[in-house]
This record gives sequence, C-alpha cells and structure tokens, in this order.
Amino acid sequence: MNKLKLFLVLGLVSAMAYAGGYRVSTQSNKQLAMGHTGVAVVNSADILFFNPAGLVHLESKLSVSAGGFGVFSDVAYQNAEFGTFADTDSPTGTPIYLYATYKVTDKFSAGIGVYTPYGSNVTWPTDWSGSHLVNEIELQAIFIQPTLSYQLFDSVSIGGGPILAIGGVEFNRNASRSLVDEEGTRSNVSIEDSGVTGWGWTAGLLFTPTDNFSLGFNYRSLINIESTEGTATFSNFPNSTLVPSNGTQGFTATLPLPAEATVGLSYKLNDKWLFAFDYNRAFWSEYENLDIEFADGSSSINPRNYKDSSTYRLGAQYTATDKFVVRAGWYYDESPVQSGYFAPETPRNDSQGYTFGFTYQVSSKFAIDASLLYLRFKEINESYDFYSDPGAPVNAPFAGTYKSQAIIPGIGITYNM
Repeated sequence: MNKLKLFLVLGLVSAMAYAGGYRVSTQSNKQLAMGHTGVAVVNSADILFFNPAGLVHLESKLSVSAGGFGVFSDVAYQNAEFGTFADTDSPTGTPIYLYATYKVTDKFSAGIGVYTPYGSNVTWPTDWSGSHLVNEIELQAIFIQPTLSYQLFDSVSIGGGPILAIGGVEFNRNASRSLVDEEGTRSNVSIEDSGVTGWGWTAGLLFTPTDNFSLGFNYRSLINIESTEGTATFSNFPNSTLVPSNGTQGFTATLPLPAEATVGLSYKLNDKWLFAFDYNRAFWSEYENLDIEFADGSSSINPRNYKDSSTYRLGAQYTATDKFVVRAGWYYDESPVQSGYFAPETPRNDSQGYTFGFTYQVSSKFAIDASLLYLRFKEINESYDFYSDPGAPVNAPFAGTYKSQAIIPGIGITYNM
C-alpha cells in the first residue's frame, strides 16, 4: 500500500472513532425531561439504563417503557479569512429505547433494555471547503442490556449485567482538496462496515436511607468496537502509479466507547416535588490513538489525545394532579476534544441542555411521556491540525468558527401491571 492510500484509509477510520465520541442523551423521555438525571430516581423501567440497582424498587410486577426521539440538528461553519461558509443538511436522527422489567420476588428483579446511546448523521454540501475531511457520515450503535437487581439490605440494592453493542458506519469524503481524475471529477473515498459488535458491562448501587432521600452510583465499562470486515472504496482517482487504484481495501480497527461513572442523588421534598442531581464522568482519556491493521499487513497509529469530560445535571418533577406530572431540567456537558483536534465529522463543543416534559396518566396501567430538549453548543473558533494533503510537505490545518444547536422532541409510553 503506498503512502497516499494509507493516509486516506487512516483518516476515514479516524472519523468513525470521532463520531463515537458524539453522544446526545436520549435514553428516556421521563429522565431527559429532568435534565437526564436518573441514577437515584426510581419511577419506571427506565431506571434499567440509569442505575440497574433500582429495578428491585419498582412496585409493579411488570413494567415496560418505550419511546423515541427526533433529532433536528444544525451546524454552521465559517472561515472569515477566506470567505468560506457552509451549513449541514443532515437527516433527522431517530434514537429509540425499550425497557422491560419483571419483579421475580420482593428482593429480586430482572429486565432487559434496548437503546441507542451513540449515533450521528451529518451531511455537508458536496465539495464544500472541508470536503477533504468529510462530506457525509452516518453512525449507528444499538445496545442490548440484560439486567438483574437484588435488595441486599433494607436500604441497599445492587444490580448489573452485560452489554452487547452492535454498530455500523457509512462515511464519505473527497480524497484531498484538489485531486481529480482525467475528467475533472473529484477523487473520493468511502468507508462502510455493519454488524460490528463489542461487549461491556454495567453495575449499580442504590442507597435509600429514608423514603425521601436516595443516593445512587452507576458504572458502565469501556466497550471496544472491533471492525474486522470493513471496506474502503476508492473512486475517481487518476490513472497514476502515485495514487491508489480505484477499488477496495480491507482493514481492521478497534474503536473505543469510553467507560463512564455517574453518581447522583434525589430528594422528595413532599408529595408533589422531587429534585435530582447527577454528576457523570466519561473516561475519554483512554482514547489516545487508533491502531489500524491493513489487509496487506501494514499498520499505523493515529493519535487522538482525548481528555476525560464531565457532565453536570439538575432536574425537578412536580406532581400537579393524580394524572399529570410536569418535569424540567438543565445540564452542562463538557467536550472531550482538545484544541487542534476539532474536526467537522461530528462538530461539538461544550454544550448546555435545557429540558422540559410531562407524563399524562391515561389509566391506572398506561401513561404517555413527552419531552423536549434544546441543546446549544458553545460557539468555537478551532482547527483540525493533523490533516496533510497528499504530496504536501507540511500539515495543512482546517480552521474556522462553528455554531451548533439541536432540538430534540420525544414521545414514549409507560405500562405497569
């Protein structure tokens, strides 16, 4: 494999891993409405994701919760020095969740969850100024989590289980800023893989010293997504021995989804008011580089240099009537991307989320949950400093100002029997 081909595949696989770092918290309509707090809040089967130790505290024999969201996002890029501008025209993302729990005995419960904690759809205009980094990316990841929960003592419960992650990616970009074939068509590289799997685990602890106060802890392990059958497709390359031949090249790579720990508390002020706070730490610093093994036996290491990041979450719940519950919240989410590594595959920076929602109790067994998240990213002037145009002797940073925001409405149902 010549150096140009190595560089192209390396850049595209790196984008897969970068996209994995982009996460919007959409694992429950009830808890999203409360600022995505939940590690110490037990009110439905959604607790399976936030803290598996809480399953045993559900009063119903059978609890089911399901829902989905629409992610409407927009990213604008501008470089005032060169007078360039572009904004995304991305399709609507549709993350979903499904949780089901069963109370086996008073002290033992079991459940299973299916949810989508990672995913990204970003589409930039064709041949925009950053097309040598990305034109389009679609990343999908579905987690399946069987869970057990046990009441260890009167005020202490534990829970946990394995996690199976199933992912796939499609990615497209131009080969460089200027490379074209004999007919003047921009040279292009696409990467695709599906059915990629990885295993992890989660464990939780819930301490309930009184009926009004709870303290929870949840840990989710590192999950390595191993791509072993992916293909990179090269098209519209000129007929030259200095560039790759049009066609495909296989590769293998391991893409880490970071471990994270969450600690939180909830306090029931009275029969109507409930308050919650969560602190989450994502251990992105374990993602220092990306090792890639190519089909011809060559290999390369791509430095990423991510940092650990924190999220601070606040939420409140007000029971207005027997049938109507209102929720609101806020959270602050730090980006793991360090200066000089800011790329437009899934552009993100520190963000603030403002949330609202409600539950309407249709009957004693059935309820409708709704939520709305407005997510605003801090405007940032940053660059990606590790791109080198094929044949160029020095790095060619891609810099500009990014403005990003997202509106995420959600709807779901809760069933208890």
